[in-house]
Amino acid sequence: MGGNRAQVNKPHKSRFSSKATRQQHKTSLKDKSKVTKNNVAKGARAARLQRSKMIREQKRAAVLQDKRTLSGSKSPPRVIVLFRLSASVDLNPLAEDLLSLLAPGASSSTVASSEYKLRATVLKAPYGDLQSCMEMAKVADLIAFVASASYYIEGSTSLYIDSFGSECLSVLRSLGLPSTAVLIRDLPTDIKKKNDYKKMCISSINSEFPEDCKFYAADTKDELHKFMWLFKEQRLTVPHWRTQRPYLMSQKVDMVADNCTPGKCTLLLTGYLRARSLSVNQLVHVAGAGDFQLSKIEVLKDPVPLNPRTEQDAMDTQDDEIIRLLEPSEHEPLVVENEPDPLSGEQTWPTEADRAEAERNQKEKHLRKRALAHGTSEYQEAWDIGESEDEDSDVDNETDCMMLDSSYTNEVNNLNNQGISDDDQASLEFENFDRETDMDSVMMDDEMTNEQKLDEIQKIKNAHAEDEEFPDEVDTPMDIPARKRFARYRGLKSFRTSSWDPQESLPQDYARIFEFNNIARTQKHVLAKALEIEQGNGDHCVASCSYLRLHVKEVPVGAALKLCELAKSMPITACGLLQHESKMSVLHFSIKKHDVSEENAKIHDKNSPPLKGKEKLVFHVGFRQFVTRPIFSTDNFNSDKHKMERFLHGGRFSIASIYAPISFAPLPLIVLKNVEGNTSFAASGSLKSIDPRRIILKKIILSGYPQRVSKLKATVRYMFHNPDDVRWFKPVDVSTKGGKRGRIKEPVGTHGAMKCVFNGVLQQHDTVCMSLYKRVYPKWPEHLFPLLDA
Repeated sequence: MGGNRAQVNKPHKSRFSSKATRQQHKTSLKDKSKVTKNNVAKGARAARLQRSKMIREQKRAAVLQDKRTLSGSKSPPRVIVLFRLSASVDLNPLAEDLLSLLAPGASSSTVASSEYKLRATVLKAPYGDLQSCMEMAKVADLIAFVASASYYIEGSTSLYIDSFGSECLSVLRSLGLPSTAVLIRDLPTDIKKKNDYKKMCISSINSEFPEDCKFYAADTKDELHKFMWLFKEQRLTVPHWRTQRPYLMSQKVDMVADNCTPGKCTLLLTGYLRARSLSVNQLVHVAGAGDFQLSKIEVLKDPVPLNPRTEQDAMDTQDDEIIRLLEPSEHEPLVVENEPDPLSGEQTWPTEADRAEAERNQKEKHLRKRALAHGTSEYQEAWDIGESEDEDSDVDNETDCMMLDSSYTNEVNNLNNQGISDDDQASLEFENFDRETDMDSVMMDDEMTNEQKLDEIQKIKNAHAEDEEFPDEVDTPMDIPARKRFARYRGLKSFRTSSWDPQESLPQDYARIFEFNNIARTQKHVLAKALEIEQGNGDHCVASCSYLRLHVKEVPVGAALKLCELAKSMPITACGLLQHESKMSVLHFSIKKHDVSEENAKIHDKNSPPLKGKEKLVFHVGFRQFVTRPIFSTDNFNSDKHKMERFLHGGRFSIASIYAPISFAPLPLIVLKNVEGNTSFAASGSLKSIDPRRIILKKIILSGYPQRVSKLKATVRYMFHNPDDVRWFKPVDVSTKGGKRGRIKEPVGTHGAMKCVFNGVLQQHDTVCMSLYKRVYPKWPEHLFPLLDA
């Protein structure tokens, strides 16, 4: 009974139902049972689970592939670079112990160990040679930093990390550290003291290394055995920029004379190919020498196989050591500079826009009304040449001399309204003030000589020497007119909002470079094309991990001889270039000056001047090296114009702009400077953009000083030295250090004094400034690569 009387409410309408449930009444009875809410939900959930499973399997397969590539029998030898943190560490016993542990009796630095099932190349970074340490770090799979604990045992004055070790650590961190480990030597034999000194050493230098860096004692062979076993199982990490391009660390460097081209030769580089596949049609960059084409690639028999018996059985049929020979079929062209057309800027026929503008000017000229005598006819009006046209032409000539913004007219009108009062008494006072200042300035200028003027200017500048708010002030020359000395400069109403055409008055060097409409899209296409070539694995490609010999053609003989000499102390690296990476353009780098620590003040001058713009520096961009003369500028996010900096100051990031071959980001930057034959670390950064249209403006400030002030008016002197310069720069606004803005009214006398009107009351001790700008460009390098420059 109770069940029959139970209240049955009307079900709530489903407002947010799916389209399938809303259309159920329209489906047939046969298919109605198939379209249910539960089935739809189960299908979507199953699809999500399937997608997550597929992504997980892809990641697992990628990790296994990387592990097989790095630790399999076909993988290239792992490069272990031993780097000592101080001069008190001796690397020779440690390197001998490692090689004897891997392969007893080995005479080469590259060995294969059947016990650890890996191949390794052990390199010793030379102490004091910064460039060699950098080149080794670029190809290292593991950097083993070696520290000595003798400081706490013997009480010597040496530290764990000396000045050169600290400098190298800064360079390696900026370059991108691969997998790292720290080996601690010279520990005592007593277990308790050994643990104590090891903890002291780790706590002292732990902050200098990454968080995943491991510390090992490395005095005995048992400790080295533990280190090598963990190193074998470790998954190595390398910087991302090294995985974008194929590279080869040469183990043998040789050269063959080229009879066809005098002064050129063929450079032979032998080693293991790493990271990616290399095409014989691809351009390669030899570190320090430049970009070249390949004449052929020879795939050779592996000299250090991990399984000698298997390799020997496979190579019994080979009489020669060459397994495969690749010759280019379609070379990628080695284009460095664009060939400029001297007639590309000529105009041979007026365009439609020019015709329309001429017609519009003609109509405006006819509509212009002038005050003529009563009874003048139209014919007489057409031939009338009055004073008004002469005055207009004079004004036009003056304004055409300076390239200014269109917004100056409004500001001048506002200043006129503010500076000249409508009151008759104020106008009378202004006229009396003008007469007095004219007489005073003329008499004072006539009585003073040039030496007295310079002395007075110097006294005034010494009084303002403590003010560092305006670092761009320059002196107006007295022997050269300012309109000639600063002819290339122009005024800007607003540095942030005023327009500046990036294609205007470009230098001749811009005809030699290349520009992309969309560099991000171009880079995307280039990387996709490189990946497609690698996955295709055609007849013109060599797979990574192969042992091969590159025949680099048309290398200058002088550079080849230097490379053969440098190969004795450091590895010579050759990397494959992506498409367009041999062409010149304007590259911009985000750069920061290297800060010298207090501990290194004895070696590095703490008060040394900053790096000067257009100074000769060596840029290490990834595997590539360029000799450049950069200009530095600020990075303005809210403007398309950037102010040039004369020096690279420490403590902040700046932008360095250079002419250099195109390189696709991401790439690290290391800047080296040669001082009295010694190479020092100057700055570090990364590649920011490739943009020839980036506007870099050099700012100068011409300063003058008030001679006589009356409310909003003032007579300013020492900004210019003749009245013609005052008339030339009359359209440009002036400002003061106190924040007032004004304009030039007219020149006074014959020695460059001028009347100015301001938007506020001017103080007598204030300084009047005029800001001028011109666009600057990097300096074209004489020799682009270090070995050619030397």
